[in-house]
Amino acid sequence: MLFERPSGGERAVLVHVDLHSDSDQAALLEFKSLALSAGVEPLAVITTTRREPDPKYFIGSGKVAEIKQTVVDLHADVVLFNHTLSPSQERNLESELQCRVLDRTGLILDIFAQRARSHDGKLQVELAQLRHLSTRLVRGWTHLERQKGGIGLRGPGETQLETDRRLVAERIKQLKRKLERVQGQREQGRRKRKRAELPTVSIAGYTNAGKSTLFNTLATAQVYVADQLFATLDPTLRRIEVSSAQPVILADTVGFIRDLPHQLVAAFRSTLQETQDADLLLHVVDAASAERDANMIEVNNVLAEIGAEQRPQLEVFNKIDLMTGVEPHVDRDDLGRPKRVWVSAQTGLGMPLLLQAISELLYHDTVEEQLLLPASQGKLHARLYAIGAVANEQIDAEGRWLLTVRMPQLAWDILCKHYDIGAFLLPKPHGRLAAVSQSA
Repeated sequence: MLFERPSGGERAVLVHVDLHSDSDQAALLEFKSLALSAGVEPLAVITTTRREPDPKYFIGSGKVAEIKQTVVDLHADVVLFNHTLSPSQERNLESELQCRVLDRTGLILDIFAQRARSHDGKLQVELAQLRHLSTRLVRGWTHLERQKGGIGLRGPGETQLETDRRLVAERIKQLKRKLERVQGQREQGRRKRKRAELPTVSIAGYTNAGKSTLFNTLATAQVYVADQLFATLDPTLRRIEVSSAQPVILADTVGFIRDLPHQLVAAFRSTLQETQDADLLLHVVDAASAERDANMIEVNNVLAEIGAEQRPQLEVFNKIDLMTGVEPHVDRDDLGRPKRVWVSAQTGLGMPLLLQAISELLYHDTVEEQLLLPASQGKLHARLYAIGAVANEQIDAEGRWLLTVRMPQLAWDILCKHYDIGAFLLPKPHGRLAAVSQSA
């Protein structure tokens, strides 16, 4: 039997298998939130306990019979499993239950498809969906594959199946080519920001921790916010001032979740590139959640998977308005640097402290150097003035600029990437500059 993919608003039976994990209760609550975020109507939740998954159904045959009866009694349209099912397990369950079966990966893909708004976001979702579907094409045509021949019946199943596989493979190739072009455009944008010597601060965190609310508060933006998982999917960039003459690019990206399917991480690698290349990560944590420690571990695991685990990180413990006796404050490490800020993005509590902490981490080290620039370096001379780095200027007899520059270490490092600063540096101590100045 061939089943159609469910759309939003489906009546669903939820199935959760306890595999003796300490976080199973939290995983079940999160599964219910995923189902609601997908727009389904949960009719019943069926749980069971197993030492290991059954190779045929993932669950036992007795539990399959119980689910089948529940589907009939409640007129359910789809059965959702809070686990990753193999193609054969999905096929066997659909055959037995006579309704659509969707595993955790398929459910998250459905949510992503609803949330994607940008062109590249839609491309990435479609790519992930097709990769997931390509392993499951066989189930829709098993009724044709079983036909053994006869007049007019020789091989239509195999022909249709191979046709579908070719079509999917071709579409995947097209999407990859389009995404490569989009990734190139994003890379151009990143290079442009780097040329402007603007550091990037990327907001990361567990989904529904308040990332988009924090982004809206800091950037005075209107990013969509809702109390649901993966409320926002597409990255958003804004320029903000963390303090006087200290601009940064603030990036809001997709939230993470426990057991985030690997193919989703791979598909959204270009989107997550903003996190990988950030000068500072704001790790937003729902401080009022009982699962905050486990959620932080999951976020750090995904950051490691995309190669962003070495990025400087500032923890933002959000939602203190839901906690008793907690005031906005900054926790510091042994060197006195900010490591955690306690805030409420919803009410604005602690926002000045957060901006101060970002400023300290990005601009804490100051570089003071002296440069001797020939007249041919007018572009560099103008750039130094544009970023407010010139503390003093003199002109020698040959028309060269003698500059004392003072700027944050981060801005200095970015500047050195784009200009051959070493060719114009005066050695320390600054006796040479003093001598040249006197002769001038």
